[in-house]
Amino acid sequence: MRGRLAPNGSTEIRGSFGESSTTHVSLATAIWLQTIVPLSAGDTVELQGYFRAQDGYFAAEHTSFWGAKIG
Repeated sequence: MRGRLAPNGSTEIRGSFGESSTTHVSLATAIWLQTIVPLSAGDTVELQGYFRAQDGYFAAEHTSFWGAKIG
């Protein structure tokens, strides 16, 4: 399972790529993506992910996004 964060539908936010290459366990496998990027009002951040060998999905109701204002 691989994932990355992309602002405003563009290229990956540097440092936001993550991968779990262990055996997938249904409803239990997770990846954590963490990075810092400047955002402006109206900006969006999208989770882009895929599975290499199996079918799967990233459940919106189990996905969390946290932000903090710095400065």
